[in-house]
Amino acid sequence: MTNSVDGGESSGGVLAVIVPAFNEEQTIGRVLRRILLQPCVQQVVLVDDGSTDRTLEIAREFTRDARVIVRLHRINRGKGAAIRTGLGLVTAPIVIIQDADMEYDPSDVIELIRPIVEGYAEVVYGSRLTGGRPQRAYMFWHLVGNRVLALLTNILWNTTLTDMETGYKAFRGEIVRSFDLHENDFRIEPEITSEVLRRKLRLYELPIAYYGRTYAEGKKITWRDGFKAIRVLLSIRLFG
Repeated sequence: MTNSVDGGESSGGVLAVIVPAFNEEQTIGRVLRRILLQPCVQQVVLVDDGSTDRTLEIAREFTRDARVIVRLHRINRGKGAAIRTGLGLVTAPIVIIQDADMEYDPSDVIELIRPIVEGYAEVVYGSRLTGGRPQRAYMFWHLVGNRVLALLTNILWNTTLTDMETGYKAFRGEIVRSFDLHENDFRIEPEITSEVLRRKLRLYELPIAYYGRTYAEGKKITWRDGFKAIRVLLSIRLFG
């Protein structure tokens, strides 16, 4: 792949952005505006996963931009289900997943996809745990949980990931669209990682900024999701 990261293809970019969203009316407008400012963006697919606030209403205002598609799950099915819906709609050469809560900065996507554009990576993870970019100092046990999951992933798959649970994952489009994914909730993260490592894809990590939220500020993933992730990693590696 030899297209320009900064300018994109003549057709309007190389990147499709999947945005799973559930009750994020406070941030969804900022997220979409920041995404659409990136010159590499060709498509944005927002999947509203049964929100009960104004998330869907705000998102639909952005469909005046021809790059934006909005789809609705009438009931909350989970992040994994929203990602699968998005994957069924994207056609761009590169695909990235963008959370709707502004914990991840869309201005990082240009550097994140550069290894794919330049041809030496098939998958790139944005790591919150390698340093070098702004990181909110908070939630010690959340950090410990992420490091434990990364360590288990590395033991099971003989790799060196620092941040398996990152919400910033970029892929060559034809590869991620071929994944056989089934998990509906946050277990989609270890499922995707297991698929990447099982296929021995060329995976790189880059440091990213992380503006994490507390539970009082709306963070949804909990310690229970950590145990679910462990079960997915073990099940796929040992029995998949």
